[in-house]
Amino acid sequence: MKRLGFITSCCVFALGFAVPTQAADEHMAAVAFSMAAIEPAASSSRDFDFQRVNFDVYAGGIHAVQASMDLDYREKGRYSMMFSAQTRGLLGTLAPWQGTFESKGWALKDGRRIPQLHESIAMWRNEKEVKSYNYTKNGGFQDIVTLYKHKKPKKKVPDEALTKGTTDALSATILVMEQVADGGKCEGERDVFDGKRRYTLIFKHSRFVELKKTRYNAYSGLAVECTVEVKPVAGAWHKKPRGWFSIQEQGRERGMMPTVWLAQVTKNAVAVPVRVRVKTAYGTLFMHMTRYESGDTILTTED
Repeated sequence: MKRLGFITSCCVFALGFAVPTQAADEHMAAVAFSMAAIEPAASSSRDFDFQRVNFDVYAGGIHAVQASMDLDYREKGRYSMMFSAQTRGLLGTLAPWQGTFESKGWALKDGRRIPQLHESIAMWRNEKEVKSYNYTKNGGFQDIVTLYKHKKPKKKVPDEALTKGTTDALSATILVMEQVADGGKCEGERDVFDGKRRYTLIFKHSRFVELKKTRYNAYSGLAVECTVEVKPVAGAWHKKPRGWFSIQEQGRERGMMPTVWLAQVTKNAVAVPVRVRVKTAYGTLFMHMTRYESGDTILTTED
């Protein structure tokens, strides 16, 4: 039973890291583990405007999830971030899930990142669900459109109290990655709406560290260590912690909040996650960067 709980925690951790959508919550990813940020200063120019990163997630030494991230600034005045993940091995048999999550929007000259669309495509066994979160250019939330494989599409306009002043998880992630790349600390707050809930992501700077390459992780160099806390604000929250929120509280009880290490792998590029650690009641989960590509720069664990 304990081992099964550890495997389940791994699934929640890996899927929740990328996307705080209600679809993911219904399939074991309740609340996202993403990075929050305060309103940033204008970003410096980016010489490398496309990055691709691959990750492996381990639970007790078991490689349970594969993931990848694309960060794209090639279109002037625009940004795009895509995160894909799928379970593998024993976890893939017990919880066959895969998902692709993408945010795209306007990259304003003052440093703000305004989402236009956040889309999640989740496959759970033979069920497929596509959710589109639509925004206006002034930062307002427009609606949610859900497409099902065997059902009619559904359009929803949530209560403004849940959505006003919020952003999506990946756009919040981009803000803090840019902030770190420009020499700032990992600290600040940002409100996110996940489809049914509003919450504040509290991002806290811990320290600067020097990481060494291992057989699990391809990165070696300076990184910023940060912790992230999800604070419920409004919406369909349960009295008893569930999903990602439950895992966060398990770590708090053990004196270790979810931790991410961000690094500017390529000069003048946006910082990216190179390692993530989450402590649970069943053990510690790690996500490692296994491959990195940007321009002529390629890092792998095999170098």
